[in-house]
Amino acid sequence: MDQKLGQPQIGVLQHIIDNLPAVVFQYSIFPDGSRDFTYLSPRCEEILGLKKEILLSGALPMSEFIHEDDLDSLEEVKDRCIQTLSEFNWEGRISFNGNIVWVEAKGSPIRLNDNSIVFSGIITDVSKRKEIELRERLIEKEYKNLLEFLPIGAIVHRHGKLLYANERIAEILGAINGATLIGREMIDFVHPEFRSVVQQRMKSVTDGNAAVQIEAKYLRVDGRSIDVLSSALPVSIAGEVSVLNIILDVTGQKEAEAEIRKTEMLFTQLFNNAPLAVVMLDANGIVMNVNRGFQEMFGFSLGELQGGVLEKFIVPPGLEDEGSDLNSLISSYNVAKIETVRKSKDNQLLSVIIYGVPVRLEDKTIGIFGLYVDITERKKVEEELKVRNSELDNFVYKVSHDLRAPLSSILGLVNLAKMPNNNDSLDQYIEIVGRKALQLDHFIGDVLSHSKNLKMEIKLCEIDFNQIINDSFSDLTYLSGAELVSKKILISGIEFYSDLWRIKEIFRNLISNSIKYRNDKTSQVDISINIQVDTKCATITFSDNGIGIDEDKVNNIFEMFYRASEVSTGSGLGLYIVKNAVEKLKGTIEVESAPNKGTTFTIMIPNEQLI
Repeated sequence: MDQKLGQPQIGVLQHIIDNLPAVVFQYSIFPDGSRDFTYLSPRCEEILGLKKEILLSGALPMSEFIHEDDLDSLEEVKDRCIQTLSEFNWEGRISFNGNIVWVEAKGSPIRLNDNSIVFSGIITDVSKRKEIELRERLIEKEYKNLLEFLPIGAIVHRHGKLLYANERIAEILGAINGATLIGREMIDFVHPEFRSVVQQRMKSVTDGNAAVQIEAKYLRVDGRSIDVLSSALPVSIAGEVSVLNIILDVTGQKEAEAEIRKTEMLFTQLFNNAPLAVVMLDANGIVMNVNRGFQEMFGFSLGELQGGVLEKFIVPPGLEDEGSDLNSLISSYNVAKIETVRKSKDNQLLSVIIYGVPVRLEDKTIGIFGLYVDITERKKVEEELKVRNSELDNFVYKVSHDLRAPLSSILGLVNLAKMPNNNDSLDQYIEIVGRKALQLDHFIGDVLSHSKNLKMEIKLCEIDFNQIINDSFSDLTYLSGAELVSKKILISGIEFYSDLWRIKEIFRNLISNSIKYRNDKTSQVDISINIQVDTKCATITFSDNGIGIDEDKVNNIFEMFYRASEVSTGSGLGLYIVKNAVEKLKGTIEVESAPNKGTTFTIMIPNEQLI
């Protein structure tokens, strides 16, 4: 009967323990010095945030969960209770995984027969009470004194009216002192644009007892607006909820931030839009940023380069040490400049001038700006200029030589004619002088044609090949052998557009060469011209049955003043002019020739159709 009555009693007791708004515990200290929780009620995790299995297992001592600032007080209470076996009462914080819970532990110890000491009691969550106490303290006198000495503004208001204002907020708002602000409406100091938001936030503080932070504009007493950062939290004064505002004047900071943003914007625009390739490296030579100019010059995107070593991307083989030397030079606080070669993503070599500028902070290099100037075209021009200068020197020499030779002959003949007792025929002298003068005229004409080809702009028009060819043959009738010419002309295709003068020069010189270098072993000069025109180009095949050209001389015939035959009386400029004219028209020219079998030129010139 007693047993039956006892069982329900135990069940009721357990039910009460399980549903208490507290944690029921037993904590044992054993004779060997070990200590563990031996019982924890089920609400342990809900109230303390700790799984009871962790505490009961003994894997982690309780000291691991006590806030470091509260450990000493716990040990003091525990030692006293062990010595006196008196009741204990301790308040402190339990900290676990970033969560902090204020608790109150009450109970009493007993010593068992085996000399073990068992603490039994309850642990209650008092976080809310501690929060209330903390808030109440803020408005107590000692905290008011503290607010007076804060370097930031502080006000307390209830229902919108100021109850307290420290001297710093008076400075911020331009008031005489804090006392002059008491009783004024807090919202009057808020800029109209922010009043609605501030009122909503203040209501949320008083209604929900939640702290808020807001950036807003306030109005000084003199009407000037300022930027502030305000933190508001609820406090209790005489049992009524009020609001404590901590106010920081951030006007200077905002202005500084605006200037920084402006500077950053200007720098970003300058960096991205600079007409140079610019790379920004850290102190270790790692790519931080590159501008659009750099990406366009080298073909690498920022994503490809960022975080990598620049030299691995753009330094050609054999110049790896150059990059290291440059970095060393820059790190010595000097602005470095080198002229070198770098490679693009598609392995094209670029001639560049590199300016390395160290970025220093407090006498320490923190980064490097690399500025790349592409001088590839300049280098090409310089090389072309060298070639042109060399050609010019050769041209001047050849021209002076070839002009003097016929002039010397003419002068010699003149002197012979003037000699006394000279019975030679003057007609013979005049004939020779005429030939030499004609040679000079042809030479000067070729020189002028060469000069004109170099300087004259391309002028497009429709080309009448028949007219040009017929005019060329007519203009060359004075040449010895012109009467022996047998021509075969075939022109097919669509209209052709190009530069008239240069097309004329091409045909005039080719026809002239065929007549000059005719084969005396044949009875006539056979000239065949086949022209086919399509939308892309005109293909011109020009053949003759002349003396031809030796295989070892074919590659030289387009050089200035080169004469493939010793019997030549020409200027040596004809084929040079032809090739330059073809190239000016963005065309190509090829030659096939063999001694005593004639020569064939194949020319392809783009059809510049007018739209």
